[in-house]
Amino acid sequence: MNTYQFNYSIYQRPFRQPLKTSHGAWKIREGIIIKLTDSAGRSQQGEIAPIPWFGSEAIDRAISCCQQVGEQITTAQIYQIPDDLPACQFGFGSALIAFDADSATSDRSPIDISALLPSGAAAIERIQALSAQGYSTFKWKIGVLPIAQEMAIWTQLMMALPHSAQLRLDANGGLTEPAAEQWLELCSGEIRIEFIEQPLAPDAIDRTIELAQKYHTPIALDESVATFDRLQLVYDRGWRGIYIIKPGIAGFPWRLVAFITRHQLDVVFSSVMETNIGATAALRLASSLQLSRSMGFGVGDWFGDDL
Repeated sequence: MNTYQFNYSIYQRPFRQPLKTSHGAWKIREGIIIKLTDSAGRSQQGEIAPIPWFGSEAIDRAISCCQQVGEQITTAQIYQIPDDLPACQFGFGSALIAFDADSATSDRSPIDISALLPSGAAAIERIQALSAQGYSTFKWKIGVLPIAQEMAIWTQLMMALPHSAQLRLDANGGLTEPAAEQWLELCSGEIRIEFIEQPLAPDAIDRTIELAQKYHTPIALDESVATFDRLQLVYDRGWRGIYIIKPGIAGFPWRLVAFITRHQLDVVFSSVMETNIGATAALRLASSLQLSRSMGFGVGDWFGDDL
């Protein structure tokens, strides 16, 4: 059992412009950077970046967890972090496994990154700029404006989207069933739509399975599988479609990797709007799993700092 010196710092990152989803407008990203130092003086960092409306703990609980640790923490104590602190599990767990990752060598496949577009009509101009930067997969939030308005913007957005590119539509669980069916029908003939993400509320698993069987447009689940316990539950309920997994709030990284590998899940890893510390840890996991889909980490230009 190893013992590590522990310290942490809290950060607040204002978005360049609020990130608007069906959950509301997100203006400031709060999180915690932790550092573990072993007996040889080697240090590794981890990041705790909760999203409570996705099912993780709140930032106050994460801060309290760090305060209770004190100046030292053991490997056993890290493994004992409870499941209702999934962002803390990931932050401490990813720092712990980084000690071994730095010394290990592996042939890692390159990671393709998708870019997050602003909601509404602002996406049309932005997609052209991001395409020029080399992005070929994009995510656009829906369920933010009235459906007729968003569908009109979608038509223009598809005209601006390169023929070889792909677009993901993310509803964040904010659509009614009739609206979800309208979107699935609209997109059914467009091969550049990779999937519609979380069209219905997180607990509407059975109805989402029915929609996936009824329509040609693929569906992916996000909020429904945000934490590890939800991921297990949805798999047991019979979901065999695409899983959007945010490692930063999915608990211990080794447990997540084992579950994905054992069940051979079709997975997209996605950002929790973390700093490079958390993103690097998540992408390291993605590389070890050799996931084939573009990873949802093209979010750096949403912030004005260099974290």
